[in-house]
Amino acid sequence: MTTTTTATTQNPTPLWALGDYHAVATEIIAPLGPRVVEATGVHSGQHVLDVAAGTGNAALPAARTGADVVASDVTQALLVTGRATAEAEGLDLDWRCDDAQALPYDDGEFDVALSCVGVMFAPRHQDAADELVRVVRAGGRIGLLSWTPEGFIGRMFATMKPYAPAPPPGAQPPPLWGDEAHVRALLGDRVTDVVAVRETLVVDRFATGADFRDFFKATYGPTIMVYRSIADDPSRVAALDAALAALGDDALAEGRMEWEYLLLTARRS
Repeated sequence: MTTTTTATTQNPTPLWALGDYHAVATEIIAPLGPRVVEATGVHSGQHVLDVAAGTGNAALPAARTGADVVASDVTQALLVTGRATAEAEGLDLDWRCDDAQALPYDDGEFDVALSCVGVMFAPRHQDAADELVRVVRAGGRIGLLSWTPEGFIGRMFATMKPYAPAPPPGAQPPPLWGDEAHVRALLGDRVTDVVAVRETLVVDRFATGADFRDFFKATYGPTIMVYRSIADDPSRVAALDAALAALGDDALAEGRMEWEYLLLTARRS
């Protein structure tokens, strides 16, 4: 049976429990988890850690290969949803509530560490990268899929930034994980065989920019949080509404959007 283990680290913010992230994961970005699993070469018999797993976008396809998978995330509500999905499919995963910046696992415990648009949202990038490397054995694999700064989601965060509360001290912007030079610097000489490619996710879910905006206002934690922070200022709400709709309209071509991401794989030295 699939189990849930709750660590002592508790979610410091309800950000990712806001809205309905599972809808984003299943209706919009579902192809991304299988992509990073494939690129990293996950296979039966391996011990795999999915860091910032959410509801299991990468953890579930990793488990389908026959790998022994731990799905780790700081937001318990997402793990509960992921576990229900796994149980309905008959998959056996270990769901654990952990902080990506302080993972409670032994050095070299895993054959593979993955993250699919997940660890990029840990505020202290170097701490998260250090933990990713630490828990992978020598010769093991790391696979990371992150939105690029120049791509659509990176542009969405840039659009929301003037309306968002100030980040906590030491926090770095999530889309930096989509910059190859930044990730190479985070991992340093502790990895070899680095392969980094930019790819795009085709999204045909939205007819207009306003459709995109309204979906993210209802489902996506960071967008919901920004709107809540300006809820008492209707003029700022209207301005952000217009800016996000315009962003969506600019990205639409014949009913399709292309959302760029960086896919980076490496081997632990």
